[in-house]
Amino acid sequence: MAVSPQIIRIDTLVDERLDAYCRLTERELRSVLEPEKGIFIAESAKVIERAVAAGLEPVSFLMGERWLDQLMPLLERVTTERPEADIPVFVAPMELMERLTGFTVTRGALAAFRRPVLAPAPAFLAGLVERAEGRPVRVCVLEGIVDHTNVGAIFRSAAALNVDGILVSPTCCDPLYRRAVRVSMGTVFQVPWTRIGSEARVWPHDGLADLHEAGFTCAAMALADDSRSLDDPALHDIERLALFMGTEGAGLQAKTIHGADLTIRIPMAHGVDSLNVAAASAVAFWQLCPHADNGYHYRPGMFA
Repeated sequence: MAVSPQIIRIDTLVDERLDAYCRLTERELRSVLEPEKGIFIAESAKVIERAVAAGLEPVSFLMGERWLDQLMPLLERVTTERPEADIPVFVAPMELMERLTGFTVTRGALAAFRRPVLAPAPAFLAGLVERAEGRPVRVCVLEGIVDHTNVGAIFRSAAALNVDGILVSPTCCDPLYRRAVRVSMGTVFQVPWTRIGSEARVWPHDGLADLHEAGFTCAAMALADDSRSLDDPALHDIERLALFMGTEGAGLQAKTIHGADLTIRIPMAHGVDSLNVAAASAVAFWQLCPHADNGYHYRPGMFA
């Protein structure tokens, strides 16, 4: 039997229960409240639905009046599954939501979720290998990427093109930053990911050691005299491949390239030397990951 959600209609944003949506910075959401109370914000109905499907724990919902009927089945399911959580659903006039979000009514639904606990890199890699059950494993490592739009776009490509997992360096921006989540269209909840260390000093040395210990061949996407073309057939024979993507402009650090087992380049025409990192990732994923219509194994409840 469905349990009715706790609907709270509001006409002002001056309420401490709305701090996560209105007043706390991303840094405060991520750092000040972690680890027990760390949260992130999901925007739009589709993104919220994907977060719930992945088993993430909602703290509250905030939406414009017009979204209530559409999201009611989801809200009833969440309330029924977590009756002890007492999750409030704040409903506001659409003009108030537009003033808050800065978006049109298509973005008039938000939700605050608790951040999932990230696995240490060795355990994360071991889990990917175990779930692969003998098939080739493909992971992507994001080094120092500071543009949230690029991170979100990379996650979306990774979900669509069959990447098994993503590791982000300590200096890479947060995949659960609001804009990254939005650009990813919620696929950040579908692709397994973790941080490869929490302090800048552990990358690349300790990170490379973790990858090699797990049996991965490390390939740096970089322009180098000895780099292999992305269409080299031998790359498909690598059982476990970790593909490194560097920050915008500067690319990968020299010590990361030096520590990798090989470098890979995308063949270019018309004098163009490189692509935006998000575009490059999509090209590389398509070429190096196994193709399948249902390629990425979306697992509802993967964070439950």
